[in-house]
Amino acid sequence: MDAMEQYKTHSDLSVNKHEDKNMVYPSSSCQSFESEVMKHSRALLLLSCDLGTAWNARKLVVSKKQQLPMFTDELHLSALVLSYSHKSEQAWSHRRWVIKMIAGKYSNLQQIIAKESELVEKIAERSKMNYRAWNHRCWLVSYMTREQMLYELKKSRDWAGLHVADNSCFHYRRRLMLGISENKQGDDPSYDVENYQVVKEELDLNEALIKRYIGREALWLHRRFLSLCLIRHWMTTTDGISCHSTSMANEINIFLDKELCLLDPCSTIQDMEFEDFEAQAIYSTMYFLWLIKQIPEFRKIELQEKLKAGNLKNILHKTCPERSFLWDVLEL
Repeated sequence: MDAMEQYKTHSDLSVNKHEDKNMVYPSSSCQSFESEVMKHSRALLLLSCDLGTAWNARKLVVSKKQQLPMFTDELHLSALVLSYSHKSEQAWSHRRWVIKMIAGKYSNLQQIIAKESELVEKIAERSKMNYRAWNHRCWLVSYMTREQMLYELKKSRDWAGLHVADNSCFHYRRRLMLGISENKQGDDPSYDVENYQVVKEELDLNEALIKRYIGREALWLHRRFLSLCLIRHWMTTTDGISCHSTSMANEINIFLDKELCLLDPCSTIQDMEFEDFEAQAIYSTMYFLWLIKQIPEFRKIELQEKLKAGNLKNILHKTCPERSFLWDVLEL
């Protein structure tokens, strides 16, 4: 704290002015106190990584210098802190501050963003359900190009398949998909086709994971997002096709038939000894209750008739008997 006070005093008062360009340079004593502040704050943060005063002291020094090597040093220091304190909110926040300072000033931002994404993935492997790390990765999406977002979606596919209980990863994939859909140049229809294909591929991956890993709520929540993306695409398609047209109705028919085919095996409790089968039945039926509210009105009646034929109410009574009164009043 003494070094910080001395640094503030000397940085404000003790400066040398360049005779020709009227530029300001810190005196040697100010540089000495600056070095002391950086040294002591680094030692403190290695001992107590959430000491906000030390992080702020470093921000003050670095913001006055505005030099890329100093920004790089801050990323190295915060990475060191995160290597043993994976959920340090102050360290993650400091990295975001550094990236904001770099953005728009230096040409290597995209390389830094790529390294940041890799860092989060490495930390996520060592620290399960690390919300702060994944939140940082989601924040990075706003600085990514469309090509980077597509690459990140492809790269994180295998990781998601091996960590189906970690909703944070699927939340990241949803953030990428939203970024891809928003990142369009003009009215080029090829972007809409590519966005639609991205959602379809993700839906196929999600179905494969649901069948492979029984009773994982994160997968069913992810499917709601994907289904909603498809429905909104059909309702707001840019090629002038009415949602009541034959081609659009066929698209919705194919989608709903596939969803009904998924409901049948997922809603069947094959073994009462394992709670995963019961959980799968609950999540699948809840998904269909949600889906009924989302589809276009002119398709809703037909879907309800199909669900009646499949005895959805009986499934609900069997999986959640404690909510029998609620199932009885449902319009199915």
